Amino acid sequence: MDLNEFIASLQELNIQIDEKKLNQLHAYYELLVEYNKVMNLTGITEEKDVYLKHFYDSLTLARIYSFDKDESLCDVGTGAGFPGIVLKILYPNLHITLVDSLNKRIEFLKIVIEKLNLQKIEVVSARAEEYAKSHRDQFDIVTARAVAPLSTLLEYSIPMLKVGGYFLPMKGTVSFEEENTQAFSLLNAQIEKKDCFLLPKENSHRTLYVILKKEKTPLKYPRKFSDMKKKPL
Repeated sequence: MDLNEFIASLQELNIQIDEKKLNQLHAYYELLVEYNKVMNLTGITEEKDVYLKHFYDSLTLARIYSFDKDESLCDVGTGAGFPGIVLKILYPNLHITLVDSLNKRIEFLKIVIEKLNLQKIEVVSARAEEYAKSHRDQFDIVTARAVAPLSTLLEYSIPMLKVGGYFLPMKGTVSFEEENTQAFSLLNAQIEKKDCFLLPKENSHRTLYVILKKEKTPLKYPRKFSDMKKKPL
């Protein structure tokens, strides 16, 4: 996906991008490639591939949610900053928290934030389930991109949401069994919207959800990761 295709594809998502944001994305790309040589942040480094599989892919969330309010968003397992950093660039109104368990990624994200002069954004080095226990009912939005099975994502993401907040997981192909987990009822959440589509050019499957937190999550969730892995909800 070249730059013109990227801009045109964003217009189809009703996203208008100005020169400042394009420059920030390009600077982000250059930092990603530079630090990837020593940190192994991503297996995708060709510019056209980064713009398609990281930048555009992150912004497909605009298909299912409007980010025009000054809301708080937590990106769980953010890795090299997808989708959190990309959302911050395109939607500077968002208050974003990036959570990842690997310190080398955290250090990279701090460099990106400083170089791009991003505001209202913080990075946290923590395991998702531990962070969730100490940050219950805090965020308007939680998102996670290709991190774990849906039931696991639900268990450590829903507790972080305010009642009435939304979890926006980004998945590939989702099986019927995965989607019909009892986790939704146990965690007081429900699917409000589902969007299945193919990523342009490579035609890989994508599934996005809007999941509402209806009521407070029982305090026993999230469990320890070992328990989640041993006995998924």
